[in-house]
Amino acid sequence: MTPAARLAAAIELLAAIEGDPRRPADAVANEFFRARRFIGGGDRRAVSDRVWSVLRARRRLGWWLARMAAAATPRLLVAASVVLQGWTVDGVGKSFSGGRFGADPLIAEEASRLRGLEGHTLDHPEMSDAVRLEVPDFVLPALLARFGPELDAELAAMAEPAPLDLRVNTLKATRAQAQDSLAAEGVEATPTSLSPFGLRVAGRRPVTAGRTFQQGLVEIQDEGSQLLAVLVDARPEMRVADWCAGAGGKTLALAMLMENRGHIAACDVSAARLDGAVRRLRRAGVHNVERHLVEPGDKWLKRREGGFDRVLVDAPCTGTGTWRRNPDARLRLSARDLAELLVKQADILARAARLVRNGGRLIYATCSLLIEENEAQVQSFLAAHPQFSVLPLARAWPLPGEPPCPGPFLALTPRRHGTDGFFGAVLERAA
Repeated sequence: MTPAARLAAAIELLAAIEGDPRRPADAVANEFFRARRFIGGGDRRAVSDRVWSVLRARRRLGWWLARMAAAATPRLLVAASVVLQGWTVDGVGKSFSGGRFGADPLIAEEASRLRGLEGHTLDHPEMSDAVRLEVPDFVLPALLARFGPELDAELAAMAEPAPLDLRVNTLKATRAQAQDSLAAEGVEATPTSLSPFGLRVAGRRPVTAGRTFQQGLVEIQDEGSQLLAVLVDARPEMRVADWCAGAGGKTLALAMLMENRGHIAACDVSAARLDGAVRRLRRAGVHNVERHLVEPGDKWLKRREGGFDRVLVDAPCTGTGTWRRNPDARLRLSARDLAELLVKQADILARAARLVRNGGRLIYATCSLLIEENEAQVQSFLAAHPQFSVLPLARAWPLPGEPPCPGPFLALTPRRHGTDGFFGAVLERAA
């Protein structure tokens, strides 16, 4: 594709994403490229990179266009992004070439508004902190409470593109064997520093089509998510419940840690998500997992009360810890969403706690950075369930050496740990 065609495709993809604001951008992008298989891999990455750079700077770009009295259309968002990166408006005009493969030429009014951006950068001293840091206004106080004077540095790390992390499936290969297998496919991977079975791939490489992935030697999983699975301390012959299993990412890691022995109940309210786990389980060679669809009036929970050694609750949350990977999620999040999630998390945690045997553990996890969803949620649960207490991270950590975080909980951030933002608390039921 020519540079003009890439810009035109980026505008079209951005329009599709902004036209369907409740769907994740990566889902829209996957559908977009499936319908345009003529776009090659290199062009696909170039178009995606352009769109994701707009999404990461969406509030600041909107601020600049509003300052220029211009509408934040996909055309002008893409054009403004390249002007603020140093392009001239005349250069942009050449790429808006019209014709079959180019975006329609800039009209005089658009060119005039864009000229007001020449010589500037994305940041401006008159921007509010929420705009400058690319977060919703209502979230800023919560993030400030979480990070204090380190807020700017933490959110700067959150603005960087996320690496591709893989979890080696030790049921089928060692980390060195998986690394060699990827290298044979031309994919360079280096061991992760915190997870003992993680590999990190620089850049965005299409590993899912390769033999290493197809044969189940690796799964795509952020290093932080791998550490949450470690925190469960699931061992062979245990009975483990993954209460919000989704498509089974952590279920697969738990089965690996249990060496395919014992029993895992993968539970979720979505049949589609549970069905999506089937292929992953087969590819990984996992056969100790029972899938269960949680439905209203379901007696499964009552019949299995107190029957599990470990219960993992990877609760639905705001996903603020994944913003470097999903920058569009910041644009969809509302204060109402947070309020509804807090109620849902408390309900899920209380129900899942019934499954824990005396002396067993309940592991509460989120991919959120907000105290309300994490520490405060744990404290509320403990106040209502005195039979549970916090097992401090230093005592709960099952790997050799010190845990990656000080304090009683696992609290990972991109800046401090190079992972997505995750929270994990181990709550032990009295024997």
